[in-house]
Amino acid sequence: MELCTLAYDHPDSLKLIADLQQVYVDRYGEGDVTPVDPAEFAAPLGHFVVGYLDGVPVACGGWRAHDVAEHSLRPGDAEIKRMYMGEALRGRGLARIVLTSLETAARAVGRKRMVLETGLRQPEAIGLYQAYGYARIDNFGVYRDDPESLCFAKDL
Repeated sequence: MELCTLAYDHPDSLKLIADLQQVYVDRYGEGDVTPVDPAEFAAPLGHFVVGYLDGVPVACGGWRAHDVAEHSLRPGDAEIKRMYMGEALRGRGLARIVLTSLETAARAVGRKRMVLETGLRQPEAIGLYQAYGYARIDNFGVYRDDPESLCFAKDL
């Protein structure tokens, strides 16, 4: 898989994000309600990648910086958002490539820790993050009081 750094609002990014939102609708009855500004994913305070197989966009993910302590967030955190791998390609290690790329990019600009939110109805995501060394933390942001939400962190 070839990874390309793209804008969050690039057409290929938006197509994959729409596919991910449909997964949320199918599993939870609604799309992700987290406020997201595409500018948050621009360097140096953010990063977004799209993975291509044979020229076709098949995976994406990004992170945005957090520099205010709030709930379980700390200054220096990078929050993973819109991590997605099409279902037909899961189990081939491609999501790990995206995740490693995000961690590497965050570390390169001095981010100290990766954080993320996922849901109980996403066992494949939970398994990926736990296998990669992410540990549960208190929920943060709009999901702070959501019983279906799980938040994780990993020191970089």
